[in-house]
Amino acid sequence: MLDNDGDIHPLFHGAPKTTEFRKLRKRLVREVREAIETYGMVRKGDRWLVCLSGGKDSYTLLAVLTELQWRGLLPVDLLACNLDQGQPNFPATVLPEFLTKMGVPHRIEYQDTYSIVVDKIPQGRTMCALCSRLRRGNLYRIAREEGCSAVVLGHHRDDILETFFMNLFHGGRLATMPPRLLNEDGDLFVHRPLAFVAEADCEAFAHAMRYPIIPCDLCGSQEGLQRQQVKQLLDGWEARNPGRRQVMFRALMNTRPSHLLDPNLFDFAGLMAGAGPAPTDAPDLRTGD
Repeated sequence: MLDNDGDIHPLFHGAPKTTEFRKLRKRLVREVREAIETYGMVRKGDRWLVCLSGGKDSYTLLAVLTELQWRGLLPVDLLACNLDQGQPNFPATVLPEFLTKMGVPHRIEYQDTYSIVVDKIPQGRTMCALCSRLRRGNLYRIAREEGCSAVVLGHHRDDILETFFMNLFHGGRLATMPPRLLNEDGDLFVHRPLAFVAEADCEAFAHAMRYPIIPCDLCGSQEGLQRQQVKQLLDGWEARNPGRRQVMFRALMNTRPSHLLDPNLFDFAGLMAGAGPAPTDAPDLRTGD
């Protein structure tokens, strides 16, 4: 993955030459390839709408997907898209200028969803849920208009973990953001190629490349968000037990329905003694069963 003159995409011009950065870049490419292959995201000839907010995660997503496409490892067409939601003081020229300079095919869409959110959400309440729904609806529309088969989002490993614990603590269910899903209408996929990537790596990469980061002033600046509370909890666990996030993430890929409580996933009532080994994995001895 060494860059030679004339063999580098503009998104990687000026990349640091340090060994540390090269290892980071290789790790990002490897983890994104692994997620794409593990969850069967690619169908040759597809067109992907790569959604950009201007944050560290979406810049990393665009760069790594472009790296893979540039080197013939991702046989899809990429269209970058930013949805300007009319947030006050949003630097509307940053992404169009950046994408044009980098030679990245893109579409910039303006939809004032901010005014709708402010009108519908009482002062002091979090805006993220409604903002997300309105954004997703517009991105689906744009994907259809552009002939895309998938909407590609920049959610990383830590986002997936945080969502799992939010559902656990506040939603009463075991669920999170899947790396790949089909939308309710059944005509578009949603892909999360950064599913195996740590947030810290996205931050290190985007800052090392000096991409023009745009902060989220609509919901990211609000205090007391459930997600922020969960993030602080996970940060504490990670500080006390380094590697804890990765262990918990692996658990999401290693479920045992017979050792949970959902009768819709496992036929507990149908278990019969003397009928041979139970149709399940070996029990976890720490559970006492």
